[in-house]
Amino acid sequence: MTSNDKKAPTPKRPARDRVRPAGFPTRTEIMDFITTSDQPAGKREIAKAFGLKGQEKIALKALLKDMADEGMIDLGPARAFHKLGGVPKVTVLRIVDVNDTTLIAIPERWEAEGQPAPRLRVMERGKRGALTVGDRILARTEEAGNGWVAHPMKKLEKSTEMLLGVVEEMADGKLWLRPVDKRIRKDTPISDAGNAKKGDLVLAEPTGRPPRISARVTDILGDPFAPRSFSLIAIHKHGIPNVFPEAVEEEALAASALPLHEEKREDLRHLPIVAIDPSDARDHDDAVWATPDADEANPGGFRAIVAIADVSYYVRPGSALDREARKRGNSVYFPDLVVPMLPHQLSSDMCSLRAGQDRAAMACHLVLNAAGKVISWRFSRAIIRVAAVLAYEDAQAAIDGTRDHPLLETALKPLWACWDLLHKARLAREPLALDLPERRVVLDEWGKIVSVAIRERLDAHMLIEDYMIAANVAAAKALEQKKAPVMYRVHEPPSRDKLVALKEYLATFDIDFALGQVVRPATFNHLIKRVGEAEEKPQIMEQILRSQTQAYYSPVNMGHFGLALGSYGHFTSPIRRYADLLVHRALVGAHGLELPAPKGNVIPAKSSLSVADYENMGKVGEMISQFERRAMEAERETVDRYVAAYLAAHVGEIVHARITGVQNFGFFATVEGLGGDGLVHISTLGRERFFHDEAGRALEGVESGDRYTVGQRLDLRLAEADPINGVLRFELPDSPPSRGGPGRQDRTRPGNSRSITHRGRPANVRHIGGKRGKHKR
Repeated sequence: MTSNDKKAPTPKRPARDRVRPAGFPTRTEIMDFITTSDQPAGKREIAKAFGLKGQEKIALKALLKDMADEGMIDLGPARAFHKLGGVPKVTVLRIVDVNDTTLIAIPERWEAEGQPAPRLRVMERGKRGALTVGDRILARTEEAGNGWVAHPMKKLEKSTEMLLGVVEEMADGKLWLRPVDKRIRKDTPISDAGNAKKGDLVLAEPTGRPPRISARVTDILGDPFAPRSFSLIAIHKHGIPNVFPEAVEEEALAASALPLHEEKREDLRHLPIVAIDPSDARDHDDAVWATPDADEANPGGFRAIVAIADVSYYVRPGSALDREARKRGNSVYFPDLVVPMLPHQLSSDMCSLRAGQDRAAMACHLVLNAAGKVISWRFSRAIIRVAAVLAYEDAQAAIDGTRDHPLLETALKPLWACWDLLHKARLAREPLALDLPERRVVLDEWGKIVSVAIRERLDAHMLIEDYMIAANVAAAKALEQKKAPVMYRVHEPPSRDKLVALKEYLATFDIDFALGQVVRPATFNHLIKRVGEAEEKPQIMEQILRSQTQAYYSPVNMGHFGLALGSYGHFTSPIRRYADLLVHRALVGAHGLELPAPKGNVIPAKSSLSVADYENMGKVGEMISQFERRAMEAERETVDRYVAAYLAAHVGEIVHARITGVQNFGFFATVEGLGGDGLVHISTLGRERFFHDEAGRALEGVESGDRYTVGQRLDLRLAEADPINGVLRFELPDSPPSRGGPGRQDRTRPGNSRSITHRGRPANVRHIGGKRGKHKR
């Protein structure tokens, strides 16, 4: 068709009847080229492939328009055509979900009107676990079976990540988005607030191009200071699944009604088994019992049972419950709520070992000799009835004689006697002993903060810990004996780079650390003993902790360095950890513990490890290790926000603090006993220049000689406590109070309604520059 033809007053022919130049490609040929091309197929690429020139290119343009009108093809965001309902051969995808062990991605932009965006299966190659939900990838795509698959070519930056923040209003009426992530020190102007108001916690998407990025509000999450909002911030920020699909809830209800098959389980209901947990525990998945061994061949020995909720009986391979549990990987514990791995019908009811109620359990039977060594073990599916659920404090008080308990003689004293043997074996093994404090946020019934305190470390905590370790080791070794697959908990020795960094750090305290030695956990324990009760002991222990590698899950055994164990798996918390559930399934299969199949087709027949479980152990291990790290970061950030909220009422007061880090722009300090790092900016230290001593981890005044170094204790004035992002800011007690920190405004108190009148760096902040981090006037 020529341009003159277009102007003719004759009626248009139907699209398929239009005249094309001789040798012109057919619709089928063009469609074949578009769907098989390994590059974006735009008009230029199609014309070049078929050798079209001049008027033929004009005809091609018209034909492509006809094909789009007919619903055969669509023009993608890269100005390339692709099959309607399909995707370009090479395109940008965003990973949005996990189906079993397969990552699911959708096109980052999808403009096919009336067509849902396809869900592509991501086919990872090489090192697995490098990609996770939320990542963006450049991928080659192809149709496979009834769907599409994507072959990743390159991992891209998360440039289109949603923004989570609080709406703030300036004096001129303009709205800005204040981020909840403390690592983001820059606010974003809001171009479209929708129905959001000042003070609302919102999700927004970035729009525009750098440097003029603005935010468009997409979701209003509510009041950031309302009870449970701090946890919701972490849930949204980290993309933690927190709503169970209806099908999963329905399956949980059906599974919770399964018969216990008492006649086929070992009956342990006559034993005074007790559960000892934190006072604020939401679920109870382990209980313990011990008694002196009556076997004359084992004088001074004990028999013990570690009973664990039989979660594998209810959550079976291939079920909707199983897929959802794997997608979550673990439960996430916040001060005000729990995001459980399993629905509440199971996690808080049928799989929770409640006192006085019959419960299905996987029992680990242990026999210890007088030296505390476990000399034999066996596993059974049992039915138990917990005699009591005790808080750590109550169990300890009963043993200490400060509180009476009816189970003291029959249950608690035998448990402690057996633990004496376990503890003796632990001391002989010399695992890594870092006694670092754990913060506990105490809330009232309305979700308001009552206090932030350090959790007390009792013998009762160590008792349960040692029983759980013994059962975990037994589970791993029992599976190894059967040559069955094991999901190991792996903790590798520290890398040489981290040991070199530790050596340099210890040298600042005049402590020698030889790099040529064989490093064992005891190496670090002896180092801590050398430090004694010196003032710098807490920060040295923290640095030793930082030198350790991060533990992970894998079917390949590399040992557990921190616990000084050769084989270690997680068996004791299947309610809240998917790894433990896999170990339970492996035990069921290896030891012939399968029970009769449920009636009907709602619940899968088998509760043992499936073929898919076995084949995907490596990939599942990488996935749940990622989810564990996600949970830890979310939990830590939420506690930081609660600490900041607690301290918001004390802004302007003097607090006892300790320096935890030094940079060329200032130093970080934490409030003693509370935690939560805050910055003392160099601009508040006076007008003199400061030299940043990197090796000594210190800032030193050039004129005064004043020195601020890691570990130093000092009094500071709390200048800002921002609950939204958990940020604290301090000043020296004798420095003049300032309004807002560098690049930030005064946001110390919840509900602060003062309008912000000025943005940008305050006038008293001077530049930091120079190769050695010197302060410039």
